[in-house]
Amino acid sequence: MHLDYPWGNIISAYSKKAMSEVNCLNENKETPRKYQEGLFTAISVGFFLLLVGTLFVITPNLFDKILDFFKGFDMVDVPNTDITFIAPEFPRLHLTVYQAAGQFSIALAIFQIVILALRFVIPSSWEKRSETVGTFVYWAGAAVLNQLFLIENTQWFVFWSTIIMIAGVSLIARAVVMAISRI
Repeated sequence: MHLDYPWGNIISAYSKKAMSEVNCLNENKETPRKYQEGLFTAISVGFFLLLVGTLFVITPNLFDKILDFFKGFDMVDVPNTDITFIAPEFPRLHLTVYQAAGQFSIALAIFQIVILALRFVIPSSWEKRSETVGTFVYWAGAAVLNQLFLIENTQWFVFWSTIIMIAGVSLIARAVVMAISRI
């Protein structure tokens, strides 16, 4: 190919280099990271849909109970304060919804363990591994808090304040894994 303008040789050389890099990538047996993360995303979305469908199948009238749960919201007094906030007026009436949420949290926590193992088998970046650890900590904590503060005692506002704390703990767990990976 002959180019009549001054930059023709540079462009031609750049094109040859780019083509050789593409060929090198095609010959490389390693799976590109973008494909790997797409695989993890597809598995995660599929598991989420499977889990939601399963919860609706194994919990009788779950959809109706969720609707009743949201219809039961009203302005209620926050214990030990002078604050009024929106919450279920009679939170003990919604144990089935809390149990389904607990099962959801437990399943997602277990799933995060599986994903973390896969991230070591199919090499992932330490950033993604730490993200998975943080997500595991969050869902495991949510499952425990759901059991303690919604199912056993039904302390609505305590549950939500501790969920915020668990979100912080999960971020710290993520940071610890990232720090360890740098050692």
